[in-house]
Amino acid sequence: MVEDLLRDAEHRMQRAVEVLEEDLKRIRTGRATPALVEKITIDYYGVPTPLIQLAAITVPEPRQINIKPFDPKTIPAIERAILTSDLGLTPNNDGSTIRLFLPPLTEERRQELVRVVHKRVEQARIAIRNVRRDVLKDLREMEDEKMISEDERRRAEDKLQKLTETYIEKANKAGELKEREIMER
Repeated sequence: MVEDLLRDAEHRMQRAVEVLEEDLKRIRTGRATPALVEKITIDYYGVPTPLIQLAAITVPEPRQINIKPFDPKTIPAIERAILTSDLGLTPNNDGSTIRLFLPPLTEERRQELVRVVHKRVEQARIAIRNVRRDVLKDLREMEDEKMISEDERRRAEDKLQKLTETYIEKANKAGELKEREIMER
């Protein structure tokens, strides 16, 4: 029973790190990547749809993203969604393809993006600590109900603390990696 709790905690902590990594992929660096735009939501005939489902996204050059919609009628909706997103990019449309040119990042914008990365990493650390708090509460309840002994609870708490430290370190490493990526020229 305690092992199940710890396995569930590890799974939830792993998921928090995965969400962080996915989130960090969408933060713009100096290079173009399809991950920047693939999750942008487009209003497709009244249904919110991710761009990846409506178009082929390619990166022909390091600072350019091409978006080729499967249905050319969606170009205006895609352009609107890109303009209203937080990317700060202006789409260029030739009738069948949308091109996004990524300008070089200014030092000020890089610092701003680093602050965003720090905020997202902190959110992941909070999520991991919340998992720890929930499991600690469950362990104490199990001890109060005489389902486990005090020694078992302490051993489980030690394992849980090690898990927490491991996943917080993974979140920190993901943030440091993204920060270096943003700051390189």
